[in-house]
Amino acid sequence: MRSPTIHELAPQDRPREKLEALGAAALSDCELIAILLRTGMKGSNAIDIGRQLIARFGSLSGLARCSVAELKDIKGIGLAKAVQLAAAFGLATRLARETLTRRRMDAPQLIFDLLGTEMRFLSRESLRVVLLDTKFHLLRVEEISLGSLNESIAHPREIFRPALIHAAFALVVVHNHPSGDPAPSQADHSLTRRLAEAAHLLQIHLLDHIIIGNGDNGRQPWFSFKEAGVL
Repeated sequence: MRSPTIHELAPQDRPREKLEALGAAALSDCELIAILLRTGMKGSNAIDIGRQLIARFGSLSGLARCSVAELKDIKGIGLAKAVQLAAAFGLATRLARETLTRRRMDAPQLIFDLLGTEMRFLSRESLRVVLLDTKFHLLRVEEISLGSLNESIAHPREIFRPALIHAAFALVVVHNHPSGDPAPSQADHSLTRRLAEAAHLLQIHLLDHIIIGNGDNGRQPWFSFKEAGVL
């Protein structure tokens, strides 16, 4: 059965008109995506395609992690629409980060707000450093290593190198567990001890080491070595 085109919908049900009248908060995710896509394809309007995209990738977060190369080969998308979607998600990420740069990044929740959406569903383990100034405001985030399904290999010298280059006062080490369980392994405990020793020698404040999981089953989506009393 053919879906009605956007122009065949009642004016109050058309995404652009609805946004103009009621604001973005009144629209569903698939309606907002439809505005970016602008057009659908034979048998499916832009709202349908937006709904299909979210279903295919499991969530809006899952869709946001897709590359242009992944998106452009999907039926009904193509290169131009893939670039538009990637640009929109990129702006959203930058806006969130810009908001957080004005806050003291000294709590696990804030670090999760900064990186959790991106890192919680990665298929490989990524280790990153969040560099902070003397007021614990964000300087920059750098990825140190991207490992296998369950292991990210990084030496303390590689982890602290960006802090030395950018004259950071403090840093937070962050990595994800692709399994979704943020509980630390023995290797994670060992790395944290080595990092604490190196931070003391370098006189750089190691504020925390945070492991990001996916938050399934109602569990907290991160583990903080600082909260656990290790740091």
